[in-house]
Amino acid sequence: MTTARVIDFADLPTDSPMPLIDRQRIIADKMMISRVLLHKGFRVERHAHENEQIAVVLSGRVNFLLGEAGTESEHTKTLTAGQAIVLPPNVPHGAEALEDTLILDLFSPPSETTGIDQR
Repeated sequence: MTTARVIDFADLPTDSPMPLIDRQRIIADKMMISRVLLHKGFRVERHAHENEQIAVVLSGRVNFLLGEAGTESEHTKTLTAGQAIVLPPNVPHGAEALEDTLILDLFSPPSETTGIDQR
């Protein structure tokens, strides 16, 4: 891409790669952003990927499940609106929506699939 472009989320298609999630994505050359609505009760088990990820909670409340399950590194962080979490590459993580939660997920590098596509 060599020119700027304006994108309106209202014009983007929405997919649901798992139950209880609605997602819209913008995929560029070096990064991508996903706008995801996690409906209350959504859960994705721990997974890891080579992308660096930043998740920004715009509204709602979500538990991030961090570390390898069953190890000393396993723990949970609850995030609410206005908070973000930085997930380095290959860090095990999952999520559970405690209420309807809107998140902007930024990934670098971009990829056609993320942890929710591999379930």
